[in-house]
Amino acid sequence: METFTVQALDVSTAWVRTCRALLDVPTHRAFHTVVRILDPQRDDPVVRAELDRILAVKGMQPVRTVANTIFPAALAANTATHEDLVSRYRNLYPALKRMHSSNRLGTYFHRLIDYPGKDGGVDQIGGIIRQLRLQGKINPKSACYEANLADPSKDGKSWTASAPIRVPGRDNGIMQFPCLSHCSFQLDNRTRRLHLAALYRSHYMVEKAYGNYLGLGNLLAYVARQSDLEPGTLTVTAGYAQLDGDAIRLLRPLLTETTPMLAA
Repeated sequence: METFTVQALDVSTAWVRTCRALLDVPTHRAFHTVVRILDPQRDDPVVRAELDRILAVKGMQPVRTVANTIFPAALAANTATHEDLVSRYRNLYPALKRMHSSNRLGTYFHRLIDYPGKDGGVDQIGGIIRQLRLQGKINPKSACYEANLADPSKDGKSWTASAPIRVPGRDNGIMQFPCLSHCSFQLDNRTRRLHLAALYRSHYMVEKAYGNYLGLGNLLAYVARQSDLEPGTLTVTAGYAQLDGDAIRLLRPLLTETTPMLAA
């Protein structure tokens, strides 16, 4: 089984190194890949602009659009409170689904703030923020925020801060949304830094991965700051990662050039 682990300071370097690792695999595919980004709010605009050019040639969404499906950074920057952000996004959601055909089955951020629980929509991110704030006032826990089988409808009634994406019985498409399965936050109380681990069942490195990394990094920063913490490391595990089809030919020049940030 082909597999690898990549660690880098920023999103651009992590993405380039991961793509290069996949180029070295004859099938351009690997299993159980791990990508760790130490500063997931940082990326190289030169790399992003070139990737956006490639995506446009292939008729794919730009990096920022993909990132916004995980966290709407611009909307959040102009919203006073988390409750207001949830309200505004829920109101915009029907239009967002119509705007992009790839959103017709939903967006990741909508699942995070309006997960369809048995008693109605559940704001999972709000629940995580409340738990982290509470933990700062009592004996802080580091690893109580993970529970793969947690029911988010019980938000606020347990110590778990788990954010599942998939809805049992609804998300049955083999090749469809969602590819992101789970988000898990960990608190390092010694440094007051919050880390995020994300699990993908499948990851398309050209079409989605760069935007996914940026979106997850923005989500991590938002939850950390709403909880009076500092954002830490993003770790992304993909059950199956691949370079996308004939985009490899367009991608090769970008992966062989050294940009200023990648040389740092």
